[in-house]
Amino acid sequence: MSNLALSDQEIQRRETLNKLREYGINPYPAALYPLSHKAKQIKNDYKEGAEVTIAGRLMRRKIQGKASFGDLQDDTGRIQVYFNRDEICPGEDKSMYNDVFKKMLHLGDFIGVKGTVFKTQVGEISVLVKEFTMLSKSLKPLPLPKTDAEGVVHDAFTDPEQRYRQRYVDLVVNPQVKEVFVKRTKLFAAMRQFFNEAGYIEVETPILQSIPGGAAARPFVTHHNALDIPLYMRIANELYLKRLIVGGFDGVYEFSKNFRNEGMDRTHNPEFTAMEIYVAYKDYNWMMEFTEQLLEHCAIAVNGTTACTFGEHKIDFKAPYKRISMRDSILEFTGFDIDGKTEEELRAACKKLNIEVDETMGKGKLIDELFGEKCEGNYIEPTFITDYPIEMSPLCKKHRENPAYTERFELMVCGKEIANAYSELNDPIDQRERFEEQVRLAEKGDDEATGMIDQDFLRALEYGMPPTSGLGIGMDRLIMFLTDNAAIQEVLFFPQMKAEKFEEAGPELNENEQLIFDLLQKEGRTDLNGLKEKAGLSNKKWDKGLKGLRKHELIIIQKMEDGALMIEEA
Repeated sequence: MSNLALSDQEIQRRETLNKLREYGINPYPAALYPLSHKAKQIKNDYKEGAEVTIAGRLMRRKIQGKASFGDLQDDTGRIQVYFNRDEICPGEDKSMYNDVFKKMLHLGDFIGVKGTVFKTQVGEISVLVKEFTMLSKSLKPLPLPKTDAEGVVHDAFTDPEQRYRQRYVDLVVNPQVKEVFVKRTKLFAAMRQFFNEAGYIEVETPILQSIPGGAAARPFVTHHNALDIPLYMRIANELYLKRLIVGGFDGVYEFSKNFRNEGMDRTHNPEFTAMEIYVAYKDYNWMMEFTEQLLEHCAIAVNGTTACTFGEHKIDFKAPYKRISMRDSILEFTGFDIDGKTEEELRAACKKLNIEVDETMGKGKLIDELFGEKCEGNYIEPTFITDYPIEMSPLCKKHRENPAYTERFELMVCGKEIANAYSELNDPIDQRERFEEQVRLAEKGDDEATGMIDQDFLRALEYGMPPTSGLGIGMDRLIMFLTDNAAIQEVLFFPQMKAEKFEEAGPELNENEQLIFDLLQKEGRTDLNGLKEKAGLSNKKWDKGLKGLRKHELIIIQKMEDGALMIEEA
């Protein structure tokens, strides 16, 4: 990389890198560094004089002559380290402190420290450094925030786009961010524990699928060269998990990465994590109670309580939750009764309520728009919306009391759906008819309808699937609520973003080459002799400069019809 593309600090750090090597210190050693303690452990189990070996990033350094203080940060937190010249260099040679520590260490460097534990005069637990080892040289300075005497923070690393693109920096300089992802891990662990104790089996199903099924969504398409067939990134794992119920498992679950080629916003990412579980011999009423118990358990595991705050809302995951049918919900907030209405009547009702619809939308989509626009946002506390119209649920059993509806619920929290569950459809003839209706909608122009019928799944159902209830939970959205984060990007380590454009570092130019090139950039396409005059270089330096720029393919020289020579950037 050209020094032209580097900041002064980056240039300095690269020079220091060479000095370390000249000094006989490998800035990137391969050997294992034997740790005995972590920062948090030393503080929690304080013992005066205890010998410890720790490692981490140097995050603060205050040099005071022959004694200096610093902060070392590992994955458990920070601890103060005390560098004393005579402790580090007990002999005559003080260069390890005077040269290496004072001149060759930078903030962000990884170092190992051997020393003893003590308390400073103000009572801060610290490590007296007896020996330190360079473990990894940081070539790029961290954007470290600074707090002034009045407590005002400067240079904080808070720009969302920078934080998401450089999550590795975000985690280092904003330690509170790490807690979100620790809680995310706790959520997955708690959910696994709950299912495993209930006797259900964690499984894995294909991510690349020949038919994108199990949900209404637009898939990502790829191509398998060996088989010469299109393949689809999965939009859901539902149909594969049901195949396992057919195969004789009474309860299976999976944390699945799903992919939907749709819009992005604060609650949607094209790649997301869902949990789906299917349990034989159960129905959606049982699943509602199971979901209440599950979320209560998970909330306590993550936060130590069922109550949490999300923005301006106080919510509580303690069971039981409110239940209301979709028909009653729409009736309550719009005054319109969807029961028995035709597609035309539903479209007219949407238009009357100023809901944007089009001719491609079938009954299911129209009802979904009605509910989404007028009802969904009103449910703050956990609420089960039950009994969805049959047109909205092609994989769900008809309601045992009213065949125009299905045995389905969605769990709403703070106006957003976080869980979806069915009494699963196990009638293969009914299922085929529902699939055929989806194909009709796809042909009509609905880009979210499934345009292909999974014949193998229908064949599996024909062998017989026991009565089953299934539940899906959006894990990203759930952890958003449990950690009070309004943007899904905050709970994903690496959210999807537009491709970053990196400027290629240009070639290293000598002084004369740089002078000519800078003039050319200022002048634009210009007469060669005129540029030479402005450069003020001797013939020899000018010729060498031009030769160098041509070699780097940075300039073009053209001879005009009148014999004049013109120069421009390549």
